[in-house]
Amino acid sequence: MKKKMMHDVFLCLGSNMGDRKVNLEGALSEFESRGAGKVTAVSPFYKTSPVDYTDQAWFLNGAARIETTLSPRELLAELKQIESDMGRDQGGVRFGPRPIDLDIIFYDDLIYEDEALTIPHPRMDKRAFVLTPLCAIDSEIIHPEINRNLGELLQEIDDASQEVELYQKG
Repeated sequence: MKKKMMHDVFLCLGSNMGDRKVNLEGALSEFESRGAGKVTAVSPFYKTSPVDYTDQAWFLNGAARIETTLSPRELLAELKQIESDMGRDQGGVRFGPRPIDLDIIFYDDLIYEDEALTIPHPRMDKRAFVLTPLCAIDSEIIHPEINRNLGELLQEIDDASQEVELYQKG
């Protein structure tokens, strides 16, 4: 029997509805309990200002490194099912409020695009709310299209409207 290949994947997680921290932790727990893979690292969580659609509550964002045997499309389907099970309305306002958002940022060193999925995630190199938690896991990760590490990309973001601060419950 052929052994399935293990893939190294980075996800970004976000929530701005309900108990945001519980939502992020619950999504990761659900991912593992479904047998979709193993979470190997989780960043601290960060309070972040909304981007694009700004008339909404601040987000709590984080990143996770996972190992999975799922293909990119299988992984996307699993993440969308978790979002749905956690109450996300896929027909809502684009970039609007949501209890959970799970995005594939990197999948090995894959560069991939179809009608439903783009890897690396588009615009991630311009988003402090994505780069900050990813850098907390590993700032030396090389973006396979840009061929630069995430720490360098984060330093180049000069958009003052993108506020990111370490989440301290209390």
